[in-house]
Amino acid sequence: MTHSIPTLKLLIDGRFVESTTTQWRDVVNPATQQVLARVPFATEAEMHAAVASAREAFKSWRRTPIGARARIFLKYQQLIREHLKELAAILSAEQGKTLADAEGDVLRGLEVVEHAAGIGNLQLGELANNVAAGVDTYTLLQPLGVCAGITPFNFPAMIPLWMFPMAIATGNTFVLKPSEQDPMVTMRLVELALEAGVPPGVLSVIHGGAEAVNLLCDHPDIKAISFVGSTRVGSHVYQRASQAGKRVQCMMGAKNHGIVLPDAHKEQTLANLAGAAFGAAGQRCMALSVAILVGEAREWLPELVAKAGTLKVGAGSEPGTDVGPLISRAALERVGGLIECGVREGARLELDGRNPAVAGYEQGNFFGPSIFSGVTADMSIYREEIFGPVLCVMQAETLDEAIAIVNANPHGNGTALFTRSGAAARHFQEEIDVGQVGINVPIPVPVPIFSFTGSRASKLGDLGPYGKQVVQFYTQTKTVTARWFDESEVGGPVNTTITLK
Repeated sequence: MTHSIPTLKLLIDGRFVESTTTQWRDVVNPATQQVLARVPFATEAEMHAAVASAREAFKSWRRTPIGARARIFLKYQQLIREHLKELAAILSAEQGKTLADAEGDVLRGLEVVEHAAGIGNLQLGELANNVAAGVDTYTLLQPLGVCAGITPFNFPAMIPLWMFPMAIATGNTFVLKPSEQDPMVTMRLVELALEAGVPPGVLSVIHGGAEAVNLLCDHPDIKAISFVGSTRVGSHVYQRASQAGKRVQCMMGAKNHGIVLPDAHKEQTLANLAGAAFGAAGQRCMALSVAILVGEAREWLPELVAKAGTLKVGAGSEPGTDVGPLISRAALERVGGLIECGVREGARLELDGRNPAVAGYEQGNFFGPSIFSGVTADMSIYREEIFGPVLCVMQAETLDEAIAIVNANPHGNGTALFTRSGAAARHFQEEIDVGQVGINVPIPVPVPIFSFTGSRASKLGDLGPYGKQVVQFYTQTKTVTARWFDESEVGGPVNTTITLK
C-alpha cells in the first residue's frame, strides 16, 4: 500500500481505527483523477463491533436528558460554521461540485443540525386528562435503539447530516455507511460531531459496498434504516430490511419536471431552469431534468439553449465554474451513452455537451450542459434518470396537458410551475401528483421545520427524512393509561401531615 496516500478510518466505540481489511477503494478527484485517499471495506467483524458498541452506548444515551442532547447540537452547528470553508474544499475536491455548491451542500445539512438542537420542542408527547374517572392517558416518544444510514455520493455533507443528528437527538445511537466514492467530508463532519460532545458508541462509521449494506439490513440489533440513493439499491434495501422487521425510509430516483406557462417571468424562469438542470452537473435527485413549455412558451427554446451555452464547465475549485465534473468515468460513459440513445430515438440535440475542452484538466470527467427538444414519454432519455447535465424539453398546448404528462410519470420527487397566475398555481398544486411542489421555485426541497416528502416511485416508506416526520420515524410512541385512586378513600395519607425526618 502506498503510504503517501492517506487511509480513511472506521469509527468504532468513539475511536478512529485502521481497518484490517484487504479490500480498499480509491477516492479520486473527478477533475484530475488524482487519488486523494483510500477507503477500507470494513471486515464483517469490524461491522459487528460497530453495531455492538452502538447497542451498548444506547443503554446510557437513551437516558441522557433532552437538554444535554440539544446542547451537543448547539455546539455542533457552531463547529460546522467555523469549518465551512474547509468542509467545502474537501467536498469539492472529492465530489467535483463548485465551491459555492459545496458550501450549499454543507449549509443545507447545517439547517437540520440546527433543527436537531431544538429537539426539546419536537419530541413532545400528548396528554388527555380524565379520559375516565381518575384516569389520564398520555404518550411518550421513546427512541428505538440502534439506527443506521446509507448515504449517496452526490451530497456527501447534506445527506449524512439529514440522518444522524436527528436520530441521535431523539435518543438513538447510529451507524453510518457513507458513499465509498467520496467519504472524506463525511468523516470530517463526524470528527466535528465527536468534538461537539457525541459520546463513544453513539455515532459509528463503517465503510463498504454491497456487503456492508446487506449486513445493516440483516443485523438484528439495528431497528431502523434510512437510505438515499438509486432506485435499484433503495428497492433492495427496503425489501431486505423490511423483511428483517426494521423500519425503513428510502429516498430514491426521480424525474422532475418544470412546467413553464407563457405568462412566467422569462429571464428569471430561464435562469432557474438552467441552474436547476445543470447545477451540480445534474447529479441531484431533485435536478429539474424535464422542462415542459406550454403554449407560446415553446418559443423560448432558443433563448434557453443560448443561456445554457453560456455556462462555464470546469473544475469545481476554479473561480467562475458553473458546471463541475461528473463523479466518475463510469458516470461519464453512462451519460454519453444516453445522449447517443436520445439521438437514435429521434430527439433533437439542441446543445451537445460531450467532450468539452477544459484547459489544464484534460483528464477530468467533464460533460457540458446538453439540451434535447422533441422528447416524448417513450424515449430512454425521458424514462431513465440521466444524473448528468442533460435537460429534456417537451411541449404541451395547455397546463392540464402538461400536468397529465407529469402525473403519468412513475416518479414523484419534485416538480415546479413557472407562472404569474395565482389561479394557475393553485390549480397546479391541487392536481399534481408529486410530493414536493415549487411555484416559481425550481428545486422545492423544504426547510427542515418541514419534512422531505418525495412520493410514488421516488420513495419507499411512509415517513420522510428530517422535520416532523423523522421524529416519528426515529421514535416509538408508547401510550400510557394511568389510574390513581384517591388515597383518602383507601386509607392513605393524602391529607395527613407528613413528618420529614
